[in-house]
Amino acid sequence: MTLTGGLLSGRYVAVVGPADGARPTDLEHAEAVGRLLAELGAILLTGGHHGVMAAAARGSRSAGGVSIGLLPGDDRSAGIPDHTYLLPTGLGELRNGLLVRAADAVIAVGCSWGTLSEIALARRTGVPLVLLDPWELPADVGRVADGPDDAVAAVVELLRSR
Repeated sequence: MTLTGGLLSGRYVAVVGPADGARPTDLEHAEAVGRLLAELGAILLTGGHHGVMAAAARGSRSAGGVSIGLLPGDDRSAGIPDHTYLLPTGLGELRNGLLVRAADAVIAVGCSWGTLSEIALARRTGVPLVLLDPWELPADVGRVADGPDDAVAAVVELLRSR
């Protein structure tokens, strides 16, 4: 599938993944996914912090996209400034549920315990889910992508079918 501008215009796509312990490949993939989503007109949602979240926001920003970071605490200055908007929720880890429910689709890059909670919430609530280099999970959790291009193409496909 050739991906061209506007395919995800007005859609909100969450990119989730580890803050601490993100591997270099996770960061590379997240930045590429953020850039590709922005090029297609998607609004990026993240948890607003470092690691995968920062990399995705950096990628979105590099392509002129809009990114929103939903912070767990109540201090806006704790967020990563590559986001267009930082929204302190004061919800702690419960903001993971808000993030997933605010998204039209979720791309999980890598994995951590927090990421696993977002994967589970997306799966449980029927939010389209694409996994990029995840932990070993049951086969029916979500579509596993081969790389950033495949992950974004899968989101386009999943949202078209909804």
